[in-house]
Amino acid sequence: MKKVVKFGGSSLASAEQFQKVGDIIRADKDRKYVVPSAPGKRHSKDTKVTDMLYACYALAEEGKDFKKELAAIKERYQEIIDGLSLTLSLEEEFKAIEKNFKAKAGSDYAASRGEYLNGIIMANYLGYEFIDAATVIFFDEHGEFNAEKTHKVLRAKLKETERAVVPGFYGAKEDGTVKTFSRGGSDVTGSIVARAAHVDVYENWT
Repeated sequence: MKKVVKFGGSSLASAEQFQKVGDIIRADKDRKYVVPSAPGKRHSKDTKVTDMLYACYALAEEGKDFKKELAAIKERYQEIIDGLSLTLSLEEEFKAIEKNFKAKAGSDYAASRGEYLNGIIMANYLGYEFIDAATVIFFDEHGEFNAEKTHKVLRAKLKETERAVVPGFYGAKEDGTVKTFSRGGSDVTGSIVARAAHVDVYENWT
């Protein structure tokens, strides 16, 4: 039996939550493919990472300094990495994000980094392969989901990958530009992965 498991933002908001999710995944060897959301709120007065990214990118788009806001996002992820005692560094990823924000890569790109970075941490924590959704989930030039191409490419990739983490919420257009689904799109990614992997069960954890 094979299963896809998708975890929402509140399930992955902190290192403690990550550990709970890790326990859930490891409790069933059939949970082979994991679709994570970006970190949600740790408490009622907290801000979701996706909202932090939107706000940070808005400053970049206006040509304003966004270093402080980006540092706060980096801190959120570092807190999770440290809490899980991982040796992982996201330094290069944040350098690329800063560069792309300055180049005005788009709000879809900005928002997608929440899932992208959480996916890297999750794969590292579980010892699973990380598959960037932008390399396996496709949209056409009009921004419409390309189900046929996605199914073909993703199916081939998952056939050769026994256990993997595929970040939710985004994919890429023909030109490589990152495109997101609407809010809550990680659920959609989960169903796309479940179909491509021909799994028996798709579990959506919140």
